[in-house]
Amino acid sequence: MTPIQIHETYKSVLSLLTDGKLKLAFEKIRLLTDELQEGAFLDRYDDLQQNYRLLLDYFLRGVDDPQRKVIYNKLISRLFVLTCELREELLYRNSSNFEYLQKRYFPHRLQFSSTDKLIDSLTYFHHNQSEEIIDSNRRKNYERLLQDVFAIVWLTTSYGNNELKLFQKITNVNYKGRLEKNLAITALTLNLWRMFDDEKLQLLLDCCSHPDVEVKQRSLVGLCFVLARYNPFIPYFPIIRNRLVLLADDNPTATNFKNIIVQIIGTVETDKITKKLREEILPEVMKISPLLKDKMDADSLLKSEEWEEANPEWQEIIEKSGVQDKLQELTELQMEGADVYMGTFAMLKNFSFFNDFSNWFLPFDSSYSTVSSLFDENEQSLLLAFVGNNALCNSDKYSFCMSIMQMPEAQRNTLKRSFKMESDQLAELAKDEAILSPETYSKNISKQYIQDLFRFFKLHPNRSDFSDMFASALFMHRSYLFDILSSGSELKSSVAEFYFAKSQYREAIELFNELLSENDPAAAVFQKIGYCYQQLSDIKSALEAFLKADIIQPDDLWTTKKIALCYKVLGNFEKALEYYKHADFLRPNQQKVLLQLANCYLELDQYKHALEIYAGLELADENNQKVQRAVVWCAFISGNTAQALYYSQRLLENQPVSTDYIHAAYIAWSENKIKETVEYLKQAILLTNNDTSLVYNVIVSDLQRMRSAGIHLSEFQLIWDGILYQ
Repeated sequence: MTPIQIHETYKSVLSLLTDGKLKLAFEKIRLLTDELQEGAFLDRYDDLQQNYRLLLDYFLRGVDDPQRKVIYNKLISRLFVLTCELREELLYRNSSNFEYLQKRYFPHRLQFSSTDKLIDSLTYFHHNQSEEIIDSNRRKNYERLLQDVFAIVWLTTSYGNNELKLFQKITNVNYKGRLEKNLAITALTLNLWRMFDDEKLQLLLDCCSHPDVEVKQRSLVGLCFVLARYNPFIPYFPIIRNRLVLLADDNPTATNFKNIIVQIIGTVETDKITKKLREEILPEVMKISPLLKDKMDADSLLKSEEWEEANPEWQEIIEKSGVQDKLQELTELQMEGADVYMGTFAMLKNFSFFNDFSNWFLPFDSSYSTVSSLFDENEQSLLLAFVGNNALCNSDKYSFCMSIMQMPEAQRNTLKRSFKMESDQLAELAKDEAILSPETYSKNISKQYIQDLFRFFKLHPNRSDFSDMFASALFMHRSYLFDILSSGSELKSSVAEFYFAKSQYREAIELFNELLSENDPAAAVFQKIGYCYQQLSDIKSALEAFLKADIIQPDDLWTTKKIALCYKVLGNFEKALEYYKHADFLRPNQQKVLLQLANCYLELDQYKHALEIYAGLELADENNQKVQRAVVWCAFISGNTAQALYYSQRLLENQPVSTDYIHAAYIAWSENKIKETVEYLKQAILLTNNDTSLVYNVIVSDLQRMRSAGIHLSEFQLIWDGILYQ
């Protein structure tokens, strides 16, 4: 089997298990066991199939077995785990994927042959860390050990006693190593992301109650992703299910979960923000920079009393350019917690620092050898200002530091001094946040970690070899965990509104419909569902939702206009007219409603009614050319040629479009002025860049309605052929 065939068979098995088609699932699993040809897996497979056959035999013979459901569910869970392990073993042997290459070679790169020696070396480093000066070689050796810890936890297929001892030692509350604690959590998460293992998942669940805030937040984030990935099978593992319920019962943990789920869902905005920066804001800034340069008076800038004064014309230029609105939008997104720095730091992930896989997930540490030269003991201002910045994730902080280190020393020192004024204040704010607002502090840690993960899955050179965690961002609301958390809370409503605000309409519809099934019907919810369907161009479903909203809350102007619009788009102009009339009754003389009323009359060939409204609108706004065109058409069709001619001439005198010349041609044609008709049609063709077929099709579509004006298709064909010959 090729890796693609292995993966497709794996997906097929999971789909069959989800649908309860166990006989077919067994047949597919057999393909994997036959390919692997390993006795232990074949024995497990045979045992499970025999158990299923016995269950079926008892059931078909009518034997009453109160444990049947329990046995059946356990059978599915064991088949699921077996399939995951078979896939892992086969890919380990056959795949050239980045992870499996690492799995094959990482044991040969470890510094120690046993985990005991690794633990001893780490413990020795932390025991001697209290010394005033730590030998640089000892520090670098410690950093190499971090990579070993990460590799062991990340790449080991099944944890034995040694791997469990290493993980439990490192994550112990009394263990001092902050970096390896956090790296071990990420490594465990990536291990589970690659292959489900209920025992490893329980290790992650253990860490979700860790007293260390960083460890806890990383664990909770990892758990959200892993549960979303394996969601259909979580209910088949009672221990995990029960532990999730207990976690959700803890109010602070439940709050953390809710924040994390919303943050993960929010990552769908990051690509949009990056695109906006790249395609809209930066090009506009580049356009206005020469204008700013021209406005600067070099001589005045040299005068000391004017040095600090900003030129008011600069602000005027920025306002006129439209950049300010875009920047304001970006600022508002940042205030909401959006990741606005992804595009900025995407180009700064090429440092050799990121060649070490684990460094993509490394918590920021000023003592790390790669950046430590920036932070001497006597000058901590940069560190205090920098680490206190919650807007930057760990990965971006390392990128920023390494960028600074490439600067000339004089420039670097200037930059350090520029941070000094704010450093003390930022340090105090960071302390206050951790003490006075632990929820905000936790929220910032999870946000930064999610951004670290996002950068890895979007920017790492081998990212295509990994299943993207963030592809599941819009499915978080479908997870078993989400159902537990949203029970009796406002989470579902909040996430639904978040989807709605961010134009994720399909996901919003799902949750709004769930809210309707769980609560009394609300007009506002039906209105939002209708709007979502409208934006997805599903007009029939939109109309259905708007009509339900109208039943609950009749005479709502917005709903009435939406119903009218839907009927109009669906071509039911009689019903559209009915609802637009009602909208005009609810709030008389709204120009947009009157215009739609007239349009409906026009579509229903009630030209006199349409003309009456159009004429009134034209009197209210004499410069509205769209209304004037409608007056020309209605007056002409209803036989008022003089009125049509008057407005037609006004349009021709004021920047006419192709339609104006076509209407003028109709009027001339009805008066048998063939020469004028031809000239008008020539002008119409010129204004469409000589697109004769476009003009022809417009006229043919109008001819059905113009017979009363004495215009016929046969006569038009003579005129058109004459124009084509000319």
